[in-house]
Amino acid sequence: MIAQSPAEHLRFVKGHGTQNDFVILADPAANLDLTEPFVAALCDRRRGVGADGLLRVVRSAALVERGVLDGLPDGVAPDDWFMDYRNADGSIAEMCGNGVRVFAHYLRASGLASEDAFTVGSRAGARPVIVHGHDTVRADVTVEMGRVRMDGESLVRIGDDAYRGIKVDVGNPHLACVVPDLTSEDLAAIDFAAGVEIDHDAFPHGANVELVMPPGPVDELGRLPTAMRVFERGVGETRSCGTGLVAAGAAVLAARGESTGTLRITVPGGRVDVGIGPEGSSLRGPSMLVAEGELRPGWDRLDH
Repeated sequence: MIAQSPAEHLRFVKGHGTQNDFVILADPAANLDLTEPFVAALCDRRRGVGADGLLRVVRSAALVERGVLDGLPDGVAPDDWFMDYRNADGSIAEMCGNGVRVFAHYLRASGLASEDAFTVGSRAGARPVIVHGHDTVRADVTVEMGRVRMDGESLVRIGDDAYRGIKVDVGNPHLACVVPDLTSEDLAAIDFAAGVEIDHDAFPHGANVELVMPPGPVDELGRLPTAMRVFERGVGETRSCGTGLVAAGAAVLAARGESTGTLRITVPGGRVDVGIGPEGSSLRGPSMLVAEGELRPGWDRLDH
């Protein structure tokens, strides 16, 4: 069966996790040909539905059969639901922590998953999830994000300012910069529009960049509170980034000489809890499914 153009009478759902927003397309058999121009148009906030990225809901085995994947990633079973994630520019990304929460919420709310604990496939490998509670609009979801790997330091230049950070891999690459003495006012004033330049020798495939405040005192639940902003490759600044939150949490702990702990991190889109442990990391936060609809035939044509 030949993959089909996704433009005709295609239904979608719009959702977000701490205002990191996504268009969700259900395509269990991988019949859709998700070209970069189509995805970029769909995610465009003037021309299309508008989103930071696209989540295709598809069976893992179908992606292998179609040649979208060369093989199943680590821990992913053929029958697992796979989060085929695309950035807003149409490029493929390995992982998206906020996206997994929204993806898991969609599976439960739509009846595609019948239990609260299950595994979501991703290009970064299997991601176990727990849906603590949900309805058709809201959910509270924990995602096991896997091991965090740190590999030295690098610099990012934003406008005229340079920031040093830790190279962190959470299934995708990050530069997490814990900036000494950074206040909430300083953080809000940083201008990503002035240009974000990373070291492409250190990050040949690009990277997300997090600017993070030093943490405050531990709260009553044992969490370190901090705040951050994020600039995502292929997207620009977003209101939140799940893998970026985990990378930031690991960098905050490393700056304190610690390797494990729990953090409550504030981003422009809300707050999430991040856990860094000896065997892996976790991300717990909200998901919202806000709308659904159908794309009208011809909406993506360029000749009008």
